Amino acid sequence: MRKNLYCGVDLHSNNAMYVITDEQDKQLLRTRLPNELPVVLQTLAPFRPRLKVVAVESTYNWYWLVDGLQEKKYPVVLAHPSEMDQYDGIKEADDLTDAAFLARLARLNILPRGYIYPKEDRPVRDLLRRRTLVVQHRTGIMLSLQNMAQRQTGQKIGWRTLRKLSPEERAALLGAHDCLAFVTAEQIELIELLTKKIRRFEKKVLEHAQLRPDYTHLLTMPGVGIILALTIMLETGDLGRFPTVGDFTSYCRCVRARHLSNGKKKAHNNGKNGNPYLAWAFVEAVHHAIRVCPQAQSFYDRKKAQRNGALATKALAAKWSKAAYYIMKRQEDFDLTRVFG
Repeated sequence: MRKNLYCGVDLHSNNAMYVITDEQDKQLLRTRLPNELPVVLQTLAPFRPRLKVVAVESTYNWYWLVDGLQEKKYPVVLAHPSEMDQYDGIKEADDLTDAAFLARLARLNILPRGYIYPKEDRPVRDLLRRRTLVVQHRTGIMLSLQNMAQRQTGQKIGWRTLRKLSPEERAALLGAHDCLAFVTAEQIELIELLTKKIRRFEKKVLEHAQLRPDYTHLLTMPGVGIILALTIMLETGDLGRFPTVGDFTSYCRCVRARHLSNGKKKAHNNGKNGNPYLAWAFVEAVHHAIRVCPQAQSFYDRKKAQRNGALATKALAAKWSKAAYYIMKRQEDFDLTRVFG
């Protein structure tokens, strides 16, 4: 009877360490390979019939390797790095020990696994993520322009107000120095250009997004429009990977990350563990919701009076994330009575 083999891959930007072990942890292969799929496939080919798991470390550049191995029917899985801790007392650690550690966890069937997002849906999701980067860049320019105006005048002046002013009116408001007028005009032009680019991103997303029933139901949530509904749908992916609503809310970064012992706070856990795009989506949603939903406004005001605005926003975002989970799970519209009682 042939024994199973297990492969661990410690992936880097331009190369990776590959370790293949048997069921007794004996290393049959340990080699560093360039990030070239033909070389990888050629190296793994002699072991392929016996490979039970190929565990690839989930880094920023795993797409090419996982997709290539899946196409060749390798039993590839993503290893979740934030849930793996080697023994703290280890004397020496390097790429070889890291790859061997992945192979050992795979052999013991205790490897924390990440989600392999479907290849066919990934380009649209990533396009929407790039749109978010452009929006953040535009927001930074808006704030920079408004801060400059406030420094010069002592007043809060929105960039739209500055855009409507003539060059003479801007000079009278901000000062006659040519640099101030130049910066104002150039930043307004940048904002308008980025706005056009954002619209182009949105158009391309809508051209290619495969809208599921989830999308229509998510649109019924106060504060959730087309872009936020798409973001929640695409970033969530397969809802079945979240066994409970708590798992989903945690993934959305809508719960506190702290460590308690005997009722006392001992430390902070990893608050950045989860999906930053879902975290952003739900915070944006509740910012809009408190303007149009009296119940959301009342909940926010009550929490803000108890603690502060940031925690109030996070608490409401947690409610919205739980509502979104059940909306997608049950395929039903948003129901205020279930959210607030």
